[in-house]
Amino acid sequence: MKQFNREAFDEWMVPNYNPAPVIPVKGKGSRVWDSEGKEYVDFAAGIAVNAVGHCHPDVVKALTEQAQRLWHVSNVFTNEPILALAERLVTHTFAEKVFFANSGGEANEAAFKLARKYAHDHFGESKSEIIAFDNAFHGRTLFTVSVGGQPKYTKGFEPLPGGIRHLPFNDVEALEAAVSDNTCAIVMEPVQGEGGIIPADPAFVRKARELADKHNALLVFDEVQTGMGRTGSLFAYQQFGIEPDILTSAKALGGGFPIGAMLTRASIAESFGIGSHGSTYGGNALAGAVGNAVFDIVNQPEVLEGVRAKGERLRELLQPLVDDFDMLDRPRGMGLMMGVPMSDAWQGRAREIMQAALAEGVMLLIAGPNTLRLVPSLLITEEDMVEGVARLRKALESLDAR
Repeated sequence: MKQFNREAFDEWMVPNYNPAPVIPVKGKGSRVWDSEGKEYVDFAAGIAVNAVGHCHPDVVKALTEQAQRLWHVSNVFTNEPILALAERLVTHTFAEKVFFANSGGEANEAAFKLARKYAHDHFGESKSEIIAFDNAFHGRTLFTVSVGGQPKYTKGFEPLPGGIRHLPFNDVEALEAAVSDNTCAIVMEPVQGEGGIIPADPAFVRKARELADKHNALLVFDEVQTGMGRTGSLFAYQQFGIEPDILTSAKALGGGFPIGAMLTRASIAESFGIGSHGSTYGGNALAGAVGNAVFDIVNQPEVLEGVRAKGERLRELLQPLVDDFDMLDRPRGMGLMMGVPMSDAWQGRAREIMQAALAEGVMLLIAGPNTLRLVPSLLITEEDMVEGVARLRKALESLDAR
């Protein structure tokens, strides 16, 4: 294959992205190599997607074998791999029904449409308000950016869908005051991802469940980023002592292969009758085969326990950086979904650290301008964690020297 450089992106691609100056060409586990042969420790995992690392042999085998059998037949038919994945999801969660899409945004679009349709069917047209939260992120469709509470993603795309109200995250009093009999859904991330890796307070989640029950509203958990083992349980809701009515999953669900899912109860799913919603590629056989392989790797007690232990270990490794440099504050998050806030002196400068880290051979993310985001493979080794943090230290030293 012809070798390309970063300038080729500017020549041919729509400028809605600004990719890094290096082009990754190979990955194995938690290591990545670029087109110049430089090696990186991957703490980004394709934005929390590569849950079992790069090119896991079981996942490669599942994809290869399915590719030789059947790729796509559309939802005019069903297929065995996707039925097997649906069975896994239903068996191991609160849900009774599953809808498959291609991404988290599509899964959330389905969830929000279903919430309104269910309310319309059972309570009438006036019950349509969606309660969401400031700094949330739910996708890039017009509906999902409107439910997400970040104006930077909606500016210039007005007029936006109406009937959506945003509240401060983790504010119980504001939530109690806002939810009414006109509320059809309360939508939240168990850990706000793009908003800065902010875990939901358990009391806040319990109050949301209580208010949803009181007002016949649906509690929708966006677990696109937190789901599939990321926080140390199969889904994060399992650590809060409540169950949602609708849950969305994507990212790690396919381990790098595009797939999204919306999970719900049978009584709610009835509002999506034949022809009410759909997806041409959603639930295709390739995605199902890969999803089954990823699911079987992640949904093991030793893996989920390992995520919790590795999360604590990563926090321990990061703390000396907080102590030694004036750039960072105490890490926060759940499991291997870790945020490192910027100190007061470094507000707005998280991207500088991300770029310096890349130059030192470690891939990081940001969650807004004030938080570094580390979401490595759930199978990352101790050696890779130690090496990645050591490279991050070098990046901080280089910035400190400037």
